[in-house]
Parts: sequence; structure tokens; C-alpha cells
Amino acid sequence: MVNTMNEQNLIYDWNVVDYEYTRDSNNHPHGVWFDDETLRDGLQSPSALNPSIEQKIELLTYMENLGIQKVDLGLPGAGPFHLDHIDSMLNHIKQNDYKIRPGAAVRTLMNDIEPLVELQSKHEMEIQASAFLGTSPIRQFTEGWTMEKLVSTMEKAVSFAVENDVPVMFVTEDTTRSKPEDVKLIYQRAMDLGVRRLCICDTCGHVTPNGVKKLLSFIDEEVIKDGGYQRRDIEVNWHGHQDRGLGVANNIAAVEAGADVIHGTALGVGERAGNAPLDQTLVNLSLMGVIDNDLSLLNDYVKKANEYIKVPLPRNYPVFGQDAFETGTGVHASAVIKAIRKGDMWLADRVYSGVPAGDFGLKQVIRIGHMSGRSNIIHWLESKKIEATDELVAHLFEVAKSQPRNMEEEEIENAVESFLQQS
Repeated sequence: MVNTMNEQNLIYDWNVVDYEYTRDSNNHPHGVWFDDETLRDGLQSPSALNPSIEQKIELLTYMENLGIQKVDLGLPGAGPFHLDHIDSMLNHIKQNDYKIRPGAAVRTLMNDIEPLVELQSKHEMEIQASAFLGTSPIRQFTEGWTMEKLVSTMEKAVSFAVENDVPVMFVTEDTTRSKPEDVKLIYQRAMDLGVRRLCICDTCGHVTPNGVKKLLSFIDEEVIKDGGYQRRDIEVNWHGHQDRGLGVANNIAAVEAGADVIHGTALGVGERAGNAPLDQTLVNLSLMGVIDNDLSLLNDYVKKANEYIKVPLPRNYPVFGQDAFETGTGVHASAVIKAIRKGDMWLADRVYSGVPAGDFGLKQVIRIGHMSGRSNIIHWLESKKIEATDELVAHLFEVAKSQPRNMEEEEIENAVESFLQQS
């Protein structure tokens, strides 16, 4: 392992130039938490497959083991099937004494909240009601709503939940396109009714990192503090989408702006272009030193989400795609191989990668193809305990250069076997 001084000498980190992330714990109810929306908002993807209850419980177990603090189990108002799945997952959480805190999305209607009252009583645990209501002018105009109607609707639903001891996270849909005065009015009225969890939403994937910071600063100063509340008593949630491809960047901006809970889904599954990818968010915040979760199971979780929900996992997907830590390019592979031969996996993980594979249960892979050098071939042969004779290396080099892409393992093995039989 390279010592700390050498690590600093080997990588000059421009990311930290004139940058400092600080968080005063006295101003927040807790540290940076995460709310996994894969099993609710994620399943609203037009191409998503609704997993079996056994598969959902397996995904839930991964969330628990990854140290994710909150989970949205579904939408009880969607019907008995969804309600049964929520009930089964709550039972699993209770029986296995999971630390993850359950919640469910509800419309601001008493009929949606009533099942949570019953489930709380049955399982003897708190279930967060994520009560959502659209507040943007474009939504109000389309629906024929007024702010007076929205506030009245919110008051009835929230009062019912609070009276029945159901913890409420009040969600304003499309917050990032809502008027400041409307956001302030409805959030402050919700807090007056007893709500202590607010969720700011980029429902349509509209906002940029600058917009995130401006909006969360407004929530902090004008909504919470100006409303007479202490910031540490109010949990601020950030919920982003991917329509402009800014989900992860906006999640990071939200953390920097002081959000308490960051929402996301496995592989960014969700409506339209999807939700902010939770896996990429965790990776980045881990590399930034914001969180210290053990993420060695994150690759397994992503693969299971891909398998059970049928959300695509492109080969070039950051960190968890098949190509993420593979190279067949001669110069690149040569550098990685030299690091491996030094016996230094810290070096091998970073010489041609901005993400250390080992931190996430993965490893560097050297491929052979039309852009490979002889070092690729020698490394592959040595890894298979095959003698790298000059003749064999030359043969494989010639075969590789004739290929239109990197060779698969079976193709290389067949080429080796064919050569050895003719020798």
C-alpha cells in the first residue's frame, strides 16, 4: 500500500482547490441520510417490471446492509396488490429488526393515509407518509387549482395523519418551478400543523445545481427560520429527476446546500428519463468523504435491481457497467499492468481510473483486442498460468489486431488452444 504522503504526491486533486464541505451538526436533525425510492417512484418507470415480493425483500435487505436509512415501500393507494406487498415488507423489517425506516407515498387524501394508520397499529412501528401535492403555476393552471384549494387539501390530510400519529413528510411536487410565495405559504402552514419533514422536489428534472442551492437556501432562511422554526428541528429532503441528466450533480449540490435526506433509485430507474441514480450518488459522496458507508455490496444491489426490475444497465454505466473498469487499449492497459506488477492495487485502481474499483467490490480487467499491446496478452496469459512464449504472444497479437472489437474470454482461449495444437 502506498503511504499517505506518496498518495498525495501521486494525485493532485483539483476538486479540493478553493473547496470546503462543512456541515454544522447543530443545525441539522441528523447527518446526511438517504431515502431509496426504487420500490415506489422507480417502479413508475414505463419499462419497469414490478418485482415479486420475495425479490422486493431481497432488494430491501441490500438497502439495509448498505446503511441506507429510509425506504419508500410503495403507493398504498394503487390498490390491494401494492398494499399487500407493503404489509409483507413491513413484516420483514419488524421480524428482522432492520434499522431502515419505512415510508409510503400518499396523495393528500385521507383514503390514502388510512391504510398507514392501520399498518402502524398492526406492525407497531412508525411509517412515514410522504404526502405529495403539486404547487407549480403550470400544474395549478392545468388542474384548475388555486393556492387556497391546495392549502385546504393539505390541511385536511396532514391534520388527519398528525391526529393519528402518522409522521408526515410533506412533499411539494414541482417545487423547482413553483413561486417562492406559494412554497413559503404551504410549507409554513404544514409546519404549523406539526409537519417536521419537508421534501423539495425537482419532479420534472428542470433544475440545475445553482437552482438547487438557491432553492434550498430559500427553504432554510425564508421558509423555516422566517417561520419561527429551528433548522435542526426540520428534516429537509431533496428528491431529483434525470430529465436533463443532472440528477447526481443536483444531489451533490443538495448535500452541499445542507439537505438532510437525499432521494434516489437504483440505476436511476423512474418515470421518463428516471430518478437521480442513488448508486452513483453514494459513490460520489463516499469519494468526497461525506459518508463512510461500506459500499462493497453496492455492485450486487445494482445487479439485482437490473435483474428484477429490468431497468437497463448499459455496459458503459459509471462504476457498475461491464466496461467501467475494463480496458483493451495498449497504453492504458500497460500502465495498469505495471502497477499490478508492483504489487500495488491502490496504484492499479487509480492510474487510469477516477474511481477505485476495490472500494466497491470490483476490480480492474485487462482485455485483448485490436487496440491492445503485447503487454495485454502477456498479462492475460500469466493470469491464466499459461507460459507466455514469444511465439504464442506474437500469434495472439496478430489475431487480436484482426478483430473489430475486444475479444471475449472464450475467443482468446480458442485461439490459444488452436495455436498449441498446431505447435
